[in-house]
Amino acid sequence: MAIRFFRRIKIAPGVSLNFSKSGGSLSLGPRGAKVTAGRRGIRRTVGLPGTGLFYTDHKNYGTNPPARQASASAPQVTSALNLGFFKKLFTPPEEKAFIAGLKAIHNDDEKEAYTKLLQASTIPDAWFTAAMLAMRMEKADLAEPLLKQALEAPRDLGKHYKKYGLSCSFSFAITERMRVEVVPSPRGALLALAEVHQKLGRWEDSVDELRALVRAEASDPFARLALCEMLISEQGDEAACKEVVRLSKGIENTEEVAAAILLWKGIALQRLRIPNAALETFTLALRRKKDRSEALLQALRYERALTYACLGKRSRARAELEKLYAEAPGYEDVAERLGLGD
Repeated sequence: MAIRFFRRIKIAPGVSLNFSKSGGSLSLGPRGAKVTAGRRGIRRTVGLPGTGLFYTDHKNYGTNPPARQASASAPQVTSALNLGFFKKLFTPPEEKAFIAGLKAIHNDDEKEAYTKLLQASTIPDAWFTAAMLAMRMEKADLAEPLLKQALEAPRDLGKHYKKYGLSCSFSFAITERMRVEVVPSPRGALLALAEVHQKLGRWEDSVDELRALVRAEASDPFARLALCEMLISEQGDEAACKEVVRLSKGIENTEEVAAAILLWKGIALQRLRIPNAALETFTLALRRKKDRSEALLQALRYERALTYACLGKRSRARAELEKLYAEAPGYEDVAERLGLGD
């Protein structure tokens, strides 16, 4: 799990300057769709305003990164967390512990941060952040009660971060090919809890939480994607496949998250023995390749090849597999299907 801890300064409508320990960056774009350029590359963020859920991808600059600039990030973040003498007199002990925990995160001391955040026993932002640290330390059992506690005070999530002019985001993989970035919010906490239950092997609880997210915000593609993968990979029966088809209703191939949902829809249609509809779905998802990860495109081509074979179109299936083999010779059982196995 990656943690981003930063201070954001708005300098114009749709343009903000972000200060973090890794260096300054500039975010461009309206709320819910931003492109951030920093020292390490370009990060594209697309999300639903107000949900606390964002799809992110990152691209390095390659061999010609921009000139390194002196970073003002550390003092910018630290200054927001420094309490003056008189302010300390009137700051409650729990809030002091919350601030100490954030300072420890900024200083890369996760154990100290976790300990301090637990001492902020009345602050939902502290519970949420401590849960994220527990997940990062691969202690999902410790994260579960903290997230449940945070969900009992949904209106207060984000309140103390806002008070100090800070933002904190956490990212983790919701599928094998895609990551999601969450901020302290009810939806962010619910998605994180679903991830925790998946790590604990309680996939039924995880499915219930993802269903709750989908019910709360029907247009949220991230929860739908995570739920589709969970239903197919963990349940996989006829009922699960039919639910995936229903979940994918109205999805258009606009963003990578949508293309990933179409992948699971196609697999569900295959398992329901509706190959022509599956073929149409994979072909739709493959019509746009720009801004799509190679891993997703390869998965779509592989599944389309299997569908061609199911329909008796062997030459089309082989052509698809040959193209995939040329790009990724070790992908799944492509070599074996082409008769190139050892």
